[in-house]
Amino acid sequence: MATYISLVSFTEQGIRNVKESPARADAFKALAAKLGVTVKSMYYTVGAYDMVVTVEGSDEACTTALLKVGSMGNVRSQTMRAYSLDEFAKIIANMP
Repeated sequence: MATYISLVSFTEQGIRNVKESPARADAFKALAAKLGVTVKSMYYTVGAYDMVVTVEGSDEACTTALLKVGSMGNVRSQTMRAYSLDEFAKIIANMP
C-alpha cells in the first residue's frame, strides 16, 4: 500500500464555510473507506497550511479520493508520496 501526505489549504469557499469542515472531514473519511483508502491521520494546523492528512491505499484509490475532495472546491492540496524507512532502504538497495 502506498502512503500519501497532503498539505491542505482552505479555498475562499472552504474558509467561508469553515464551520462545516469537521463534517466535510467525516465525509472524506467515508469516501476514502469506500475506495479502500485508510485515513491514517488528519490534523488541523496553524500556519502555511490548514490541515495535514495522511492516507494509505493503492495509488489509484488514493489519487481518486484526493481528486474528488479537491473537485468539491473547499480545499486545495499539495500531495507527496511517502516512504517508510524500510521502503526507502529497499529503493536505495536497488541503486547501482
